[in-house]
Amino acid sequence: MPQPRNFGLIGAAGYIAPRHMKAINDTGNRLVAALDPNDSVGTMDQYAPDASFFTEFERFDRHAEKLRRRGENERLHYVSICSPNYLHDAHCRFALRIGADAICEKPLVLNPWNVDALQEIEQETGQRIWNVLQLRLHPAVIALKNRIDAENTGKRHHVELTYVTPRGKWYDVSWKGHLAKSGGVASNIGIHFFDMLMWVFGDVQHSSVTRNEPRTMTGQLSLEKADVRWHLSVNAEELPAGHAGAYRSLTLDGDAFDFSGGFTDLHTRVYEEALKGKGFSLDDVRPSIALAERLR
Repeated sequence: MPQPRNFGLIGAAGYIAPRHMKAINDTGNRLVAALDPNDSVGTMDQYAPDASFFTEFERFDRHAEKLRRRGENERLHYVSICSPNYLHDAHCRFALRIGADAICEKPLVLNPWNVDALQEIEQETGQRIWNVLQLRLHPAVIALKNRIDAENTGKRHHVELTYVTPRGKWYDVSWKGHLAKSGGVASNIGIHFFDMLMWVFGDVQHSSVTRNEPRTMTGQLSLEKADVRWHLSVNAEELPAGHAGAYRSLTLDGDAFDFSGGFTDLHTRVYEEALKGKGFSLDDVRPSIALAERLR
C-alpha cells in the first residue's frame, strides 16, 4: 500500500474545491493545509477536519515551508489550485518552489506565454504541473474520439455547441466578471469544451467570433476534422424555454451527443492519473489556452 501523499489546497471556499477535497480522499491521500481569503469553508469538515486553514497567503506559505523542513513524511507533496484564474500561474510557481507538484483547475493560465514561463520552472525544479482536463476522461468523449480517429473517409463533421449557465448580478462584480482576471466567458466557462473539441477533432485551422460581450460569446471554429459553431453565455434569458438551470447541448452532424452523465468522479480520475505521473501536462493544455486568448 503506497504511503499517503500530503496535499495543500488553495481556494478552499470556491465552488469547485469540494471536488478536489473528495478526489484527495478518494485516492487515499490527505489534505493537511488549506488557504482562502474567505472563511466559508465548513465543507472541509466533511473531508479534512484536522487540516490547518489560513486566510492569508503569507501564513500559508510559512506553514508550507515549516512542513517542508520537517521532512518527507510531513511536507506537501501536491498543491491543489482552485483559486481565481489570474492567480493560477503564481500559485503553480509557489507549489513547484516548495518541492510539490501542482494540480490546477482550468484554465491553467490566461495566455500561452504564461505556459512557457511555467515550463521553465518545471525544468528548474523537476516538479510537474498537472491540469484538470476531465472531459478527456469522460467515457462518452473517449468513445467519440476513438470513433473519429478510426475514420478513413476524410469526412468533415458539423458540430453545434451551446452552453448557457446562468449567473446573477454577483458575477459581474466578482473577479469572474473582470476580463483581465477571468479571461471572459471563453476562458471561464468555455475552455474545457474547446479543449475537448480539439482533442477529438484536431487542431484549429481558423477561428472567428461573431458576438463578444462580457456575458456572452458566439463564434466558429474550423478544426482538422470538423466545423464548429459555438455559443457560450451566463445570461438566464438565453436559456431555451423550459430550462431553469444550466443548459448544455452538443450535436454532431445533427444528432445529439449525450455526455450529461458520468461527471461525478472525473476529478478523482484526474487525480489518479496525476498521482501515477500520467496526468495532463502543460503541452496538453497549451492549444486551448492559445485559442481562448485569440478569441478574446
